[in-house]
Amino acid sequence: MLNYQTWFDLKNLRKNYKNGQNGLLMDKKYNFIDLFAGCGGLSEGFMQSGYFNGLAHVEWELPMVQTLRKRLVSKWQETEEDARKKVVLFDIQKTDELIYGHWTDESILQYGSNNSEDARHGLKYIIGDKNVDLIIGGPPCQAYSIHGRATDKNSMKDDYRNYLFESFVKVVDAFKPKAFVFENVKGMLSAKPGGQSVVERIYKAFKEIGYTTLEPDAFANAVYNAYDYSVPQNRERVILIGIKKDEKFSLSDFYNDFSRHRCSEHKVVRDAIGKLPPIFPLPIVEKIKGKNVSHKATDESDPYHLPRHCSARDIQVLREWITKGMNKCSQQEAIDFYKQVTGKNTLYRKYRNLEWDKPSPTVVAHLQKDGFMFIHPDADQARFITIREAANLMTFPNDYEFLGNKAYCYKMIGNAVPVNFAKAIADSLYRIIK
Repeated sequence: MLNYQTWFDLKNLRKNYKNGQNGLLMDKKYNFIDLFAGCGGLSEGFMQSGYFNGLAHVEWELPMVQTLRKRLVSKWQETEEDARKKVVLFDIQKTDELIYGHWTDESILQYGSNNSEDARHGLKYIIGDKNVDLIIGGPPCQAYSIHGRATDKNSMKDDYRNYLFESFVKVVDAFKPKAFVFENVKGMLSAKPGGQSVVERIYKAFKEIGYTTLEPDAFANAVYNAYDYSVPQNRERVILIGIKKDEKFSLSDFYNDFSRHRCSEHKVVRDAIGKLPPIFPLPIVEKIKGKNVSHKATDESDPYHLPRHCSARDIQVLREWITKGMNKCSQQEAIDFYKQVTGKNTLYRKYRNLEWDKPSPTVVAHLQKDGFMFIHPDADQARFITIREAANLMTFPNDYEFLGNKAYCYKMIGNAVPVNFAKAIADSLYRIIK
């Protein structure tokens, strides 16, 4: 048995080792590239783990790029120059240009002014002689959405987003990392763009470049709920891991570790937004700076926790929906209620409120259009959730800044990977890689 002094000495030795003191090396950090980086949920989780360092983050929508650059500077002590270099605004479909540079005149015209000069030389130039240990990301998931397929019968065949995994494969092949993380919606399991199963395409593509993934019929075993990883939200996603052949760790190592580390205490809506300042309806709608304002925040210090406009009818309807407990009503009752309120027909439920002591339903990019499926649980507030509330449900830290108009902020949050979920993935990967 260790005595106290021996334990204390070992503890300090470990601390000094981590801090690089007394000539000892620091714990190794592994390098990653983030593809389809969005506003940075996946990158944030990996960096929060303390075990991973981002070398490059690729995204093709400017508000998301600006948001991630801002975060790298404000939180992760990157210089503005380095953040502009690392976060590349570019269309990943132009994969060879992205990797090797030699941008066409069209690409320079479209993306040049919002990138550093380094970006034009490609990811190979940006990364230089640094080793790429991981590639992480998830192609846009809307193309695999079952709801999207229901409303557009040709989406599987015609939507280019069904084939963006091919660009992901090309980047993995170019850098040959130890492993990759491919995150996506459950809908990919049944997606058949062009009549061929997407999971079979993905399996074959990665196998051809020397990576082991789950067999196609086992992809369903890689579905995890972010709710089990300290996220106050039901959000099921496929977490596909690929490992380069001849590495000393295996798929079962990761999936066993990740499954073992589900949280013991789950978070709910109250944990995420219960302490935020309330926002109440005004007696009448006011005109402020040319905009209609229906609610007033009790504390306006956070620009992302400001109210979204509701009409007088909306306020009445939202309050009625909550006080009558209509979340529990049937689909047909919800459809009839919408008809009664608006005089319009619908095939789907149009209203839903969050509930304090339950997880939120999946936060989606549709929030950019309206918030009727994300009504705040307090009937007295009778409103939709704010940008900050949506971000908190995705476990973004309270100091995370989102750049862009309000609609874009909701969109980028809904498309992100919850930060705590990303960190849990990173922790498991680190445990098996090291």
